[in-house]
Amino acid sequence: MSLFRKKSISTLLKETEKNNQSLKKVLGPLDLTFLGIGGIIGTGIFVLTGVTAAQHAGPALVISFILAGIACVFAGLCYAEFASSVPVAGSAYTYSYASLGEIIAWIIGWDLILEYGLAASAVSAGWSGYFQSLLSGFGVHIPTVISSAWNPAKGTYFDLPAIVIVLLITFLLSRGVKESTRVNNLIVFIKLIVVVLFIIVGAGYVKPSNWTPFMPFGFSGVATGAATVFFAYIGFDAVSTAAEEVKRPQRDLPIGIIASLVICTVLYIVVSGILTGIVPYSQLNVKNPVSFAMIFVHQNWVAGFISLGAICGITTVLLVMIYGQTRIFYAMSRDGLLPKAFSTVHPRFKTPYGSTWLTGIIAALVGGFVPLDVLADLVSIGTLAAFALVSIGVIVLRRTQPDLPRAFRAPGVPFTPIVSAIACVYLMIQLRAITWEAFLIWFIIGLLVYAFYGRTHSELHSKA
Repeated sequence: MSLFRKKSISTLLKETEKNNQSLKKVLGPLDLTFLGIGGIIGTGIFVLTGVTAAQHAGPALVISFILAGIACVFAGLCYAEFASSVPVAGSAYTYSYASLGEIIAWIIGWDLILEYGLAASAVSAGWSGYFQSLLSGFGVHIPTVISSAWNPAKGTYFDLPAIVIVLLITFLLSRGVKESTRVNNLIVFIKLIVVVLFIIVGAGYVKPSNWTPFMPFGFSGVATGAATVFFAYIGFDAVSTAAEEVKRPQRDLPIGIIASLVICTVLYIVVSGILTGIVPYSQLNVKNPVSFAMIFVHQNWVAGFISLGAICGITTVLLVMIYGQTRIFYAMSRDGLLPKAFSTVHPRFKTPYGSTWLTGIIAALVGGFVPLDVLADLVSIGTLAAFALVSIGVIVLRRTQPDLPRAFRAPGVPFTPIVSAIACVYLMIQLRAITWEAFLIWFIIGLLVYAFYGRTHSELHSKA
């Protein structure tokens, strides 16, 4: 039963208060909302919309985003309840430790490492593509050998821009969370303007005939599309990782989670509808579908702004993914499941300095050298698994600790978390077999690490 030993919520809160190296409490609801938008609006709108429409959903991409959004809304309500009850760094990992036990918490934490780490690597490659496209517009071309990940057949060996941008963001994050959120808030404001510009200009070029046939790949294609674009929604999860750096976490965390999720879901639905109304879905299998749509209708000046907005958007996604990864490391290390070096806080900057740089270097190397064809699906399956377990955790915690103070209570429990868990599992089933195989390999590696290190080094084990 030691595998299912739980860390009491009162212990978690006391440890946070007593920790003399605690993180700075500097974030408010607007910072959290922009942090969520920064993580959500990026690759999902600027890259995945076109590929998913062309290969899976067609004009019914709108339905795919609605399905994914519904699953996220239910999961977001569960996250908001946990975040208001357990305002401690670690997100789903910490919530699971308090409600489901250590082994489940380890699995979730290991799952989140996959989610955030590979997401950062994938997004860095997307950033590099848009950056090189922007440079080519000025007649500047990066040498082929350093323009993309390892593929000798094409003459590419590593992606230098992807490596550089990850290291720059890592440097920014290592200097302090408030400095990072100021940059994030500014860039998020810019990319929201760009998205609204596309909606205003693009609405005038929509041809309803492009929405026919509406569901060319059937409902199975729509479901697969929903599972694929789920990658786009993982940013709101990162909001809860900031718990120990929030001024009033019980109030502000639910606001940040729900507000960012609602805003981004609406924007995704509107943009995908306009996009497939401008360009026939079969022509959207490109890396820059939103700017491509403006070029398609000869609005090149708008396309230029969108390319700039895409670079800004993907930059903030990178920032949020690396930030979330470092806080997961921080929480797991503080609990003894990972080496203590990961929870060392810089005396001046009040950031987990070592884990920030380790995360950044690994993400830079993976994004720079490894072709990640199935990466979006891997990130999606990791995210869906975490969301499903958090939803189950809400039901368990309501039954085991009904008197726990909850500043926010998810409505309709147990209906809401049950629907969330079922929706997440359903979307997981839609993903390809190769994605499941890779996920299971990662899962087995995680169990081995826990068996040979985490189980015996756990803080709960040492106190037993």
